[in-house]
Amino acid sequence: MDRRASITVAGGSILVAPLVAEGQQAGNVPRIGFLSWGFPPPSDPWGKPFRERLRELGYVEGQSIVIEYRWAQEQSDRAADLASELVRLRVDIIVAWVSSAVGAAQNATRTIPIPSVMGAVADPGRSRLVASLARPGGNTTGPSMMTLDIAGKRLELLREVIPNLSRVAFLFRPSGRPSAEETQVAAK
Repeated sequence: MDRRASITVAGGSILVAPLVAEGQQAGNVPRIGFLSWGFPPPSDPWGKPFRERLRELGYVEGQSIVIEYRWAQEQSDRAADLASELVRLRVDIIVAWVSSAVGAAQNATRTIPIPSVMGAVADPGRSRLVASLARPGGNTTGPSMMTLDIAGKRLELLREVIPNLSRVAFLFRPSGRPSAEETQVAAK
């Protein structure tokens, strides 16, 4: 299992916790809004492990749980519209991936829980997705890879592998700018 799938599977347990904790009323099937920043299958790396983990937890899609899938196809306006659509559908929870999808969901609702696997979020606090890691506040929570904290360690490991290392190229998307900046600071 690759790193993303592992994060998704681990996060899957966290994501359904609010549904389990509140309990189900007889005849009331929980509805999950699944908001992905990316593209639909087969391009989507999150959906399959997410569904598998739900199955492991005893949820059968279409029977004991309903999932409303939406893919923003890396378009901010589309993410905002899809998040609003999920709110109108009255989902019980919105599962979002990547800071752009989490932000769109936050803008659409302040009441529906938004557990998020923030595997692609370098720093949820700096990204203003949560108030702080200790006290996230609001309706958003979830694990993060906190890549900013390990920028120096990555460079240290590179130096161990390549002792004469003097230059490192760091490719990133615009959303990865905080991680790139932290890596530059660590490199000095």
